[in-house]
Amino acid sequence: MKALVKYASGEGNVGIRDVEEPRCGDNEVKLEIAYCGICGTDLHVLHDTFRNYPPVILGHEFSGTVVEVGRNVSNATLGERVTGLGATAVTCGQCAYCRSGYFIFCSNRRGMGHGVNGAFARYVVMRPDQLYRIPENFCLDEAALSEPFAAVVQAVAEISHVRIGDTALVSGPGPIGLLCLKLLVAEGVKVIVAGANGDRDRLNAALRIGAAAVVNIGGESLSDAIQEHTGGVGVDVAFECAGHPGSVRGCLESLRPMGRYTQVAICGQDIQFPIDLIFYKQLTMSGSVCYTARTWERMMRIYAEGRVRMNDLISIKLPISEWRTAFKLCEEKKAIKVLMYPEP
Repeated sequence: MKALVKYASGEGNVGIRDVEEPRCGDNEVKLEIAYCGICGTDLHVLHDTFRNYPPVILGHEFSGTVVEVGRNVSNATLGERVTGLGATAVTCGQCAYCRSGYFIFCSNRRGMGHGVNGAFARYVVMRPDQLYRIPENFCLDEAALSEPFAAVVQAVAEISHVRIGDTALVSGPGPIGLLCLKLLVAEGVKVIVAGANGDRDRLNAALRIGAAAVVNIGGESLSDAIQEHTGGVGVDVAFECAGHPGSVRGCLESLRPMGRYTQVAICGQDIQFPIDLIFYKQLTMSGSVCYTARTWERMMRIYAEGRVRMNDLISIKLPISEWRTAFKLCEEKKAIKVLMYPEP
């Protein structure tokens, strides 16, 4: 089968390769991939700025259909539509983090798309405990956004504990930022979204999704806008989704005293920021990395309620043979979410 493979370490070294179709073991389930989304991690693997283990098939944001079930598997059915938690492809299962459900901190962990083969291919095999059934009201293309949405569910609902009546700032209107916006709007939170000059289309999308206001910091003052929209008080909670030093500072300055700050994006560099603001405002700062299995269960309940849909974030769908075009659209911010599908 055709697959998008990181075939050697170093910058680049990614391309379409003929690979052997995976076999379904007795304790595994085989999926036919419908769609797989491009994540920032895939771009980092392309540029070799995220740890990877070539040769490895890229892709970890996917949906598909069960086409084969191992003889020892009793909780999966042929034809089921599913999405998958690829981050637990390899864990030790014995350390304190694995036992407590925080597998993301397991020192032996490897995830799909960089540590083991991922979903930019026609077929993948997985353990049944990694699979989550897609509700009937959800489409396969929307379900391919489950992995990034799970990260947002943890950040918004489990780390930051937002509630109706809060005012939130989302800084960075990329896919993660807009997913944060969707969940916050569904929870009745007033949201201000900030972006830069290159984010005009994404800021317009934020307004369509339900942002109370958007701020283009290339042409207006974030501080003035926050003062205007909060009556001079400041926001209750800020989600840093840009991974930029200026965005970090803007979030801290926008918070009211005793406000809450959640770091959702990777900065990828050491930065300087006004740490005394944390002291003088008595801020609470948190980081949110990935999710737990319990987060995925919560996400499936959110799907079933039907108040959060993903289809309006999908900009384009391309075959994996056009991966260069797809990756370029993401890197140049000319799309919100790009999905790829396997070659016929």
